[in-house]
Amino acid sequence: MKTIKGSVTAPKGFMASGVNCGIKKRKLDLALILSGVPAHAAGVCTKNTVKAAPVLLTGNNLKDGWAQAIIANSGNANCLNGRDGMKWAKDTAKAVSSGTGIAIDDVLVASTGIIGKPLPVERITSAVPSLVKGLGKKGELNAAKAIMTTDLYDKRIAVAVNIGGKTVKIGGIAKGSGMICPNMATMLCFITTDADIEQGALKASLKDAVEDSFNMVTVDGDMSTNDTVLVLANGLAKNRRIKYGSGHYEVFYGALSHVMACLAKEVARDGEGATKFVEINVSGLKSRQDARKMAMEIANSSLVKTAIAGEDPNIGRIASSAGASGVKFDESKMEISLNGIKIVSCGKARFGLRPEAKKSMKGRDIKIKVDLKSGKGSATAWTCDLTEGYIRINARYN
Repeated sequence: MKTIKGSVTAPKGFMASGVNCGIKKRKLDLALILSGVPAHAAGVCTKNTVKAAPVLLTGNNLKDGWAQAIIANSGNANCLNGRDGMKWAKDTAKAVSSGTGIAIDDVLVASTGIIGKPLPVERITSAVPSLVKGLGKKGELNAAKAIMTTDLYDKRIAVAVNIGGKTVKIGGIAKGSGMICPNMATMLCFITTDADIEQGALKASLKDAVEDSFNMVTVDGDMSTNDTVLVLANGLAKNRRIKYGSGHYEVFYGALSHVMACLAKEVARDGEGATKFVEINVSGLKSRQDARKMAMEIANSSLVKTAIAGEDPNIGRIASSAGASGVKFDESKMEISLNGIKIVSCGKARFGLRPEAKKSMKGRDIKIKVDLKSGKGSATAWTCDLTEGYIRINARYN
């Protein structure tokens, strides 16, 4: 597997574009990704009971397993808009259908931004012709920028992998910075691939990859209403069709997981007000599920995150969060390492190592390892520190 250029337009047959439609004053705010041919499609969305209209519409359009276009706006979530919200989402899909000639049910719609504000859908529909006209291989960067909200930078990646003697490409873009918590986050992620893969296998691979990527990211512990991850696979790589459980499936899944994990880590790294990127690895538990639960408990701890912001090697907060996870373990076996420095061994703090650990926290990247020495279950979560900057950003978010 190798990293290549192009993100969502790296795979064969995909084009993208991004324009300003006027939801935002000057920034790009409307993106379109299009496959030249119908594609197998799958998606995962927020588990929040309150779901934005585009989430509901896209879920319905995914039922037949096919799609050809994704349109997404930023600056407005189109959520809590009642029946109008669904009408506006459908109007958006209709505009893309009219402008491209593809079936309206093959258009997937996503939105991100302020909740409870009427969507100026006429600005979107009026901009669709220029959005379609701008479609091309080089439009991926504008598409990535157009879905950003409080993000400080665009998030995109593409890889190529050999499957059965054919080069298969997978590309992705994502946005996310705040209201980031599992199931999934206030984030959008769009994946394209030219792999020929059975729809069931595509759906299974996406679901599993989300569990180990976007569902292991947290910034502030708040679940959004618009979270959406979508994947389109148009088969133009002409590889032998990938079936679930086959060797080729494992290769594809490995590449897809890599793409999504890279994007997920960038979401954590770009957390609102963040100055530190934090990776938390938990191992030595009886099950992967227990390890996931403990890793996310530590990652979501405001006390842990504020200690990291202050460059304070407060292992008491880490140990306390591990214990608060509800996972059973033997404290006397606990080991905690901070940036490779084993500051807790056999359940006992090594207080003399605090100065060394504190010095190691001056950098941007922080690695926490918790080993319970009681099994093979392990998991990794990603988060960021919690700073005054986060409060400033969200206090004025309107």
